[in-house]
Amino acid sequence: MNFFNRIRLQTPESVEIEFTLAGIGNRALALLIDYCLLGLTLFLFVLVWAIFSFQFFDLVNNWTKNADSLGLWLLAFFFLLMFFIYAGYFVFFETLWQGQTPGKRFAKIRVIRDDGRPVGLAQATLRSLLRPLDEFLYIGAFFIMFSRQEKRLGDWAAGTIVIESQIVNSSSTFTISEQADTLYAQLLEIADLSQLLPDDFAVIREYLQRRNAMTQRSRIALAAKLTQQVVGIIKLDKLPQANPDVFLEAVYLAYQHKEY
Repeated sequence: MNFFNRIRLQTPESVEIEFTLAGIGNRALALLIDYCLLGLTLFLFVLVWAIFSFQFFDLVNNWTKNADSLGLWLLAFFFLLMFFIYAGYFVFFETLWQGQTPGKRFAKIRVIRDDGRPVGLAQATLRSLLRPLDEFLYIGAFFIMFSRQEKRLGDWAAGTIVIESQIVNSSSTFTISEQADTLYAQLLEIADLSQLLPDDFAVIREYLQRRNAMTQRSRIALAAKLTQQVVGIIKLDKLPQANPDVFLEAVYLAYQHKEY
């Protein structure tokens, strides 16, 4: 296995983004944290279920003496709910937190699709349903260690990869205009920057770093296209009075100063 294995993805805007794959160490740490939280959740569920069951059977025994068959149904329902909580934990967080669970967030890794887009409900569900198979005899760990893209079976089936979260670096090879320095403070107040994903930020950064090497026509077209997409992502009602380059510079600054 190669440490710090990297992968390149190409966005629809023809901008290449390079990610560092999470690796088995970070994934094991994230899973350990998630299992601690999941174990606590299941313990509380079993405790509540036990209290409910005793009270329920006392009530049933007062009405009938044939509660054995009902007990089997309750036991089956109990195991069904246990599996639902187990699988639902990962589905819920990976869908709600854009590819992260509490463990993944602590380990600074997340799940994305093979094309760089965020995972959806279908991908998160498929990964979660195949998790027991991956954990059987450590099959998933074997695939992660010896596959080039560090995928377990759930990742192969869902078309996902696990990457390290992008680290925002304020240093760059481009200059920021004074107009952008003023505009970014306004964006912090009126824009929903939490919707801007690390790979979205990476696309903006790549454009700002490479724009001087582009032809004027390509630069104008790409800046306008990126601006239109970013406005939709951060849910702005209207574009501020600024040209696309200044707006993208302001978004670049605002992303680094947003409150998490």
